[in-house]
Amino acid sequence: MSGQPSRAVSDRLGAIDWDDDDGAAFRHAHSRALLMREYLRRAALWAKAYGAEESWPFFDIAAHVDAAIATPPDVAAELEQLLRSLAPASLRTTCRGAVRWPALLTAHRGLPAELPDPYEPLLLMYERGGGYHLGEYLDLNGVMIPLGDMESNVSAAPFVTLAPTTLDALDAEGEMTYFAKISDGHPQPSPRGIVRRRVDDEGRTHDESFTRNLRWEPTEYLKLYDLGHNDIDHVGITEIEAATFIEGALP
Repeated sequence: MSGQPSRAVSDRLGAIDWDDDDGAAFRHAHSRALLMREYLRRAALWAKAYGAEESWPFFDIAAHVDAAIATPPDVAAELEQLLRSLAPASLRTTCRGAVRWPALLTAHRGLPAELPDPYEPLLLMYERGGGYHLGEYLDLNGVMIPLGDMESNVSAAPFVTLAPTTLDALDAEGEMTYFAKISDGHPQPSPRGIVRRRVDDEGRTHDESFTRNLRWEPTEYLKLYDLGHNDIDHVGITEIEAATFIEGALP
């Protein structure tokens, strides 16, 4: 029984298409970037709390909290079989850390409550298109993001909306700019709705609104606003703010 949570994580890793034969990394490029940034933020918080700054960002956090914590032997053996074909080495380290993490939680009930689960965003990122390559930038196979330093990641805005339906709603082809529709009684934190302007890979512009049907649908709002039909105003928002709105709208 004690090894079941670790086995559940190992099974998740074993089910991932690490070769990404169906191009999931490109389809989920936006959500994967957000998930990686959130992992970097959480890992930085744990590194700072346990004096592991030199090991950040891709490290076995449980080993720094309690070096005596071990993955159940049978689970560890199966995991090592999987990891033989994976690269880079830092990816293998995070997989071992994610599998060891549940054992740490079982052994230590008093871990700091303000520190979030460090590995869940990274596991979700892996499940949405495989791993990464580490160079001057973090190459997620569909997008590249800067690694930054630990302090900049500690202070980064949290991305806590990890539901698959929310992540799916953030993924689409092209570059996106998000806006919140605001008015009296509906300030930016609780807008009337959100819209986005999406420029696809061929340079075509698509204006879309997240509707009561809980999906993105075409809208004329931004074009009409530019023509002077501006009864309802709007303000630019981040992907994270858009995700918060979407999460609140979903059942």
